[in-house]
Amino acid sequence: MIVGIEGILIRKEPTFLHINVNGIIYEVFVSLNCSGTIKEKTVKLHTTHIIREDNQSLYGFTDINEKKLFDRVIKINGVGPKVALAICSTFTPNSFSQIVSSGDINMLKRVPGIGPKGAGRILVELSGFVLDVSEDGISSATASFSEAALALESLGFKKEVIATALKNCVGNTTSEIVKEALKRLQK
Repeated sequence: MIVGIEGILIRKEPTFLHINVNGIIYEVFVSLNCSGTIKEKTVKLHTTHIIREDNQSLYGFTDINEKKLFDRVIKINGVGPKVALAICSTFTPNSFSQIVSSGDINMLKRVPGIGPKGAGRILVELSGFVLDVSEDGISSATASFSEAALALESLGFKKEVIATALKNCVGNTTSEIVKEALKRLQK
């Protein structure tokens, strides 16, 4: 399993890179966001190595949270690496986390290859999707909203109802958000 790659950039296209590692040139598929951040000739990427019966592919990421997003999304039934890469190209990990926590199906339908059914399935499968908030300055507010959604779900509320209640909450901590959402849910 290849988990990282470091080498000299030989060719750069919007969706893939050719990287020379000690004389062996690897093709690594990247998102548009990742491709846009690469400015140097020497490249270091976190990778996901996917081995299929008829194909082996490397997917590279400069941002570890983008890799975590990709790895999580490809586990969903019906979402392959191409659609996962399209998600990474369309949204940053932070904005995707907010879309999932708010249950915004219309934003997800903007991704090429995702229709209404696929968007709904992704939102259901990824409820409670939380990124590592210690890296890259991702706000703890996103984590608090995700934790609040999980807490409300454990109380028996449906995900759609929770997403609607959380949209207008302004609390900073998980407990404040849960209290505010419970007040909204009681109306």
